[in-house]
Amino acid sequence: MENHIPAVLLSNGVTMPQIGLGTWPMNDHEAARAVTTALGLGYRLLDTAENYQNERGVGQGIRNAAISREQLFVTTKFNRQWHSVDGVRSACENSLKNLGLDYLDLLLIHWPNPQQDRYLQAFEGLLKLLDAGLVRAIGTSNFKPAHLTRLLAQGMVPHVNQIRLDPYHARHDLIAMHRANHIVTEAWSPIGRGSQLLQDPLILLLAEKYARTAAQIVLRWHTQQGYVATPKSADAHRLQQNIQLFDFSLEPVEIDRLNQLDRPDPDMLDADVFGH
Repeated sequence: MENHIPAVLLSNGVTMPQIGLGTWPMNDHEAARAVTTALGLGYRLLDTAENYQNERGVGQGIRNAAISREQLFVTTKFNRQWHSVDGVRSACENSLKNLGLDYLDLLLIHWPNPQQDRYLQAFEGLLKLLDAGLVRAIGTSNFKPAHLTRLLAQGMVPHVNQIRLDPYHARHDLIAMHRANHIVTEAWSPIGRGSQLLQDPLILLLAEKYARTAAQIVLRWHTQQGYVATPKSADAHRLQQNIQLFDFSLEPVEIDRLNQLDRPDPDMLDADVFGH
């Protein structure tokens, strides 16, 4: 059974599915199985990373599913050791080899690592890969406004910035900056980490109203605002639920109320000090 998933348009004209499969922290075996299952259900966006150590498994899952390459949107990310113009080329080639692919749909700088201060050079390397046709789109992950400001000052505009995002982490400052610069917002951990978010009274109230799961309510909050979300699941039933979102809509006032759930999180990873 296939499900139609809407796409967003990146600033260079490439289309990207709004819902995909996140693969952290799966190992190769788990990733291969989940990817094959997800592709069979209609998923076309896959999200992995060098640091997840499961690119080979993702590639195996793609081959097992026997979906034509042109239908897929494969994203990966590279670590700080590759933050140089030539290093990014090496990172890309390593990922392509692991995945068994000829090109990537999206390649991201995984963390800015500002203490290393080489993410401008890394982005220059991404631009060269784009020109060479090894990637269809380029971007960043976990970049805060200050990091994006430095890129934008050099005329370097990511197609995508992937960030931690959910109603408890609404990231209003980043979202505004993305919209002003035509950067697509992609969410990791889009339904929260742990169960606290999915037990929020407002989300449970909306789940009851629409006869949906709490996760479906949160994912609809993402998609109606134009975000891309990559929830992780290895369970076929949850994988199916996570893309059955597009036959109902939250009311604008409900989205506003969900946005107001935003709160400080002292345990949130800080991209000024954390990275790999």
